[in-house]
Amino acid sequence: MALLGVLVECDPSIKAIIEQIDSERNDFIIENLGDEVVVIKESKLEELKVLEKSQAIGEKPGGDNDSD
Repeated sequence: MALLGVLVECDPSIKAIIEQIDSERNDFIIENLGDEVVVIKESKLEELKVLEKSQAIGEKPGGDNDSD
């Protein structure tokens, strides 16, 4: 069975966040192609975007942010 993937080109800092998220779940990255390029499972791209944004701005997943 072939996996559909999306080629993602990003800054190394964003790629590090993606790798961190994937290390917790092992469900996003298909192939690591260098310092700024990674292939992500197409079906997981939108979920990864939400998780990456949360991590990039320091929020907890689910919008439970204590910065009142």
